Amino acid sequence: MIVKSLENLIGTEDETSGENWSSRRFILKKDGVGFSMNDTIIKAGTENYFWYKNHIEAVYCIEGEGTIEKVETGDMYDIQAGTMYLLDEHDKHILRAKTQMRMVCVFNPPLVGTETHNEEGYYPLLTE
Repeated sequence: MIVKSLENLIGTEDETSGENWSSRRFILKKDGVGFSMNDTIIKAGTENYFWYKNHIEAVYCIEGEGTIEKVETGDMYDIQAGTMYLLDEHDKHILRAKTQMRMVCVFNPPLVGTETHNEEGYYPLLTE
Protein backbone atom coordinates (compact mmCIF):
# COMPACT_ATOMS: atom_id res chain seq x y z
CA MET A 1 0.00 0.00 0.00
CA ILE A 2 1.18 3.51 -0.85
CA VAL A 3 -0.11 6.45 1.19
CA LYS A 4 1.07 10.03 0.60
CA SER A 5 -0.20 13.47 1.57
CA LEU A 6 0.02 16.66 -0.46
CA GLU A 7 1.61 18.60 2.40
CA ASN A 8 4.51 16.13 2.38
CA LEU A 9 5.12 16.56 -1.40
CA ILE A 10 5.15 20.37 -1.62
CA GLY A 11 8.69 21.72 -1.79
CA THR A 12 10.29 18.31 -2.37
CA GLU A 13 11.82 16.72 -5.48
CA ASP A 14 8.31 15.37 -6.21
CA GLU A 15 7.07 18.90 -6.97
CA THR A 16 7.96 20.28 -10.41
CA SER A 17 7.00 23.71 -11.72
CA GLY A 18 6.89 25.62 -14.97
CA GLU A 19 6.10 29.27 -15.61
CA ASN A 20 2.33 28.73 -15.49
CA TRP A 21 1.93 25.49 -13.53
CA SER A 22 3.04 23.41 -10.58
CA SER A 23 2.78 19.62 -10.46
CA ARG A 24 2.94 17.55 -7.30
CA ARG A 25 3.69 13.96 -8.29
CA PHE A 26 1.98 11.41 -6.05
CA ILE A 27 2.58 8.23 -8.06
CA LEU A 28 5.58 7.73 -10.35
CA LYS A 29 7.10 5.01 -12.50
CA LYS A 30 9.24 3.88 -9.54
CA ASP A 31 6.05 2.90 -7.71
CA GLY A 32 5.59 0.11 -10.28
CA VAL A 33 1.83 0.38 -10.85
CA GLY A 34 1.82 1.20 -14.59
CA PHE A 35 0.64 4.83 -14.41
CA SER A 36 1.52 8.09 -12.66
CA MET A 37 -0.75 10.58 -10.91
CA ASN A 38 -0.19 14.30 -10.31
CA ASP A 39 -1.98 17.07 -8.48
CA THR A 40 -1.44 20.06 -10.79
CA ILE A 41 -2.13 23.77 -10.36
CA ILE A 42 -2.59 25.92 -13.49
CA LYS A 43 -2.22 29.65 -12.80
CA ALA A 44 -5.21 31.94 -13.43
CA GLY A 45 -5.19 33.97 -16.64
CA THR A 46 -2.67 31.75 -18.43
CA GLU A 47 -2.72 30.10 -21.83
CA ASN A 48 -0.84 26.81 -21.99
CA TYR A 49 0.04 24.80 -25.09
CA PHE A 50 0.60 21.12 -24.36
CA TRP A 51 1.14 18.04 -26.50
CA TYR A 52 1.68 14.68 -24.84
CA LYS A 53 3.29 12.98 -27.82
CA ASN A 54 4.59 10.12 -25.65
CA HIS A 55 1.78 9.77 -23.09
CA ILE A 56 -1.95 9.30 -22.76
CA GLU A 57 -3.30 11.70 -20.14
CA ALA A 58 -6.59 11.76 -18.26
CA VAL A 59 -7.37 14.97 -16.36
CA TYR A 60 -10.03 15.58 -13.72
CA CYS A 61 -10.63 19.21 -12.73
CA ILE A 62 -11.33 19.59 -9.02
CA GLU A 63 -11.12 23.42 -8.76
CA GLY A 64 -11.40 26.42 -11.04
CA GLU A 65 -12.56 26.99 -14.57
CA GLY A 66 -11.19 27.42 -18.03
CA THR A 67 -11.35 26.03 -21.55
CA ILE A 68 -9.49 23.44 -23.56
CA GLU A 69 -9.05 23.73 -27.32
CA LYS A 70 -8.10 20.81 -29.56
CA VAL A 71 -5.53 22.46 -31.84
CA GLU A 72 -6.11 20.25 -34.91
CA THR A 73 -9.86 20.93 -35.06
CA GLY A 74 -10.39 24.14 -33.10
CA ASP A 75 -13.02 22.36 -30.96
CA MET A 76 -13.42 24.14 -27.61
CA TYR A 77 -14.67 22.68 -24.34
CA ASP A 78 -15.49 24.35 -21.05
CA ILE A 79 -13.64 22.91 -18.06
CA GLN A 80 -14.80 23.38 -14.47
CA ALA A 81 -14.76 21.44 -11.22
CA GLY A 82 -16.22 18.02 -11.97
CA THR A 83 -15.09 17.90 -15.62
CA MET A 84 -12.79 15.17 -16.95
CA TYR A 85 -11.01 15.10 -20.29
CA LEU A 86 -8.92 12.35 -21.86
CA LEU A 87 -6.18 13.07 -24.40
CA ASP A 88 -6.53 9.65 -26.01
CA GLU A 89 -5.16 10.70 -29.40
CA HIS A 90 -2.04 12.51 -28.15
CA ASP A 91 -4.04 15.68 -28.82
CA LYS A 92 -2.23 18.97 -29.17
CA HIS A 93 -4.24 21.32 -26.99
CA ILE A 94 -4.41 24.76 -25.45
CA LEU A 95 -5.59 25.00 -21.85
CA ARG A 96 -6.77 28.48 -20.88
CA ALA A 97 -7.30 29.06 -17.18
CA LYS A 98 -9.90 31.71 -16.37
CA THR A 99 -9.28 31.13 -12.66
CA GLN A 100 -6.64 29.08 -10.91
CA MET A 101 -7.32 25.46 -11.80
CA ARG A 102 -6.45 22.36 -9.81
CA MET A 103 -6.30 19.14 -11.78
CA VAL A 104 -5.67 15.48 -11.00
CA CYS A 105 -3.66 14.10 -13.94
CA VAL A 106 -3.01 10.44 -14.72
CA PHE A 107 -0.33 9.49 -17.27
CA ASN A 108 0.41 6.28 -19.13
CA PRO A 109 3.21 5.40 -19.51
CA PRO A 110 4.03 6.70 -16.04
CA LEU A 111 6.20 9.76 -15.47
CA VAL A 112 9.51 9.30 -13.67
CA GLY A 113 9.04 12.62 -11.88
CA THR A 114 11.60 14.99 -13.39
CA GLU A 115 9.76 15.75 -16.64
CA THR A 116 9.02 19.30 -17.72
CA HIS A 117 7.46 20.40 -21.00
CA ASN A 118 9.98 20.87 -23.79
CA GLU A 119 9.82 23.61 -26.44
CA GLU A 120 7.24 21.58 -28.43
CA GLY A 121 4.97 21.29 -25.38
CA TYR A 122 5.43 17.63 -24.49
CA TYR A 123 7.20 15.56 -21.88
CA PRO A 124 10.09 13.53 -23.21
CA LEU A 125 9.80 9.81 -22.57
CA LEU A 126 12.20 9.30 -19.68
CA THR A 127 13.17 5.94 -18.26
CA GLU A 128 15.06 7.01 -15.13
